[in-house]
Amino acid sequence: MSAACRCRRPDLTFATIDHSSPTRTEQIFGGAPIAIESAAKQIGQLETNCAEFGIELLGLTNPLRGIVHVIGPELGLTLPGSILVCGDSHTSTHGAFGALAFGIGTTEVAHVLATQCLLQRRPKTFAITVHGALGAGVTAKDLILAIISQIGIDGGTGHVLEYRGSTITGLGMEERMTVCNMSIEAGARAGMIAPDETTYAYLESRPRAPKAAAWQRALEAWRALPSDTGARFDRQIELDGAAVEPMVTYGQPRYGVTDHWLDSPAQRRPDIRQGARLHGTARR
Repeated sequence: MSAACRCRRPDLTFATIDHSSPTRTEQIFGGAPIAIESAAKQIGQLETNCAEFGIELLGLTNPLRGIVHVIGPELGLTLPGSILVCGDSHTSTHGAFGALAFGIGTTEVAHVLATQCLLQRRPKTFAITVHGALGAGVTAKDLILAIISQIGIDGGTGHVLEYRGSTITGLGMEERMTVCNMSIEAGARAGMIAPDETTYAYLESRPRAPKAAAWQRALEAWRALPSDTGARFDRQIELDGAAVEPMVTYGQPRYGVTDHWLDSPAQRRPDIRQGARLHGTARR
């Protein structure tokens, strides 16, 4: 952005140093120069731009700084019903809170900063319903890998996924974030979970979440967000959560496999068995 083109809504814009952050303590707190030149340049430019355009930035030494898709929820910036965009594909993580959240490219980021608008094609809708309690040792990561193994790495292309059912509502917020994060690995534009009491309990004490009377008004609005009973979707599937087993993937989630799955002679492809051996799951 140039000085002639201002940020339209700096009050709705938030910045943090994420991908380019150094990992060496002396480069963050000790005054040592950032060793990677491209990272140092990117961080310096971000600091300059945020100061010039009045955008809040969590700088290198800010104790609240962290991974953008983690601190958004932790600070209460991610709220149900919001539309969130960020220059990172896994922005879909925020969909765990009932937000429509998706990654955009550099040109689109500039357009949003200048206009607070973004031209989009209406996506198709895809309901993924999972019922049943997950078994011992089965995590949210296993669940989303099982879903991807069913629909394929391009199964969500052109769609926004909505995860539903008793298995999903039984997940904590961090687990829901894991599921929505990996909507991208299914080829989807975004993934969402309807907000419920678990969502509200997580957000209530967050520093940027609404307070007092504003909180009550927000709750009233948020409770109207879940899809209507009998809502029609462009595509729907159902899975048995109790049947999900621990999953392993290498390279591409369509190769999500379990020990049991590998025991089938028909599935003993050399490339899959080699990948499983790398993860220590294949039986010799």
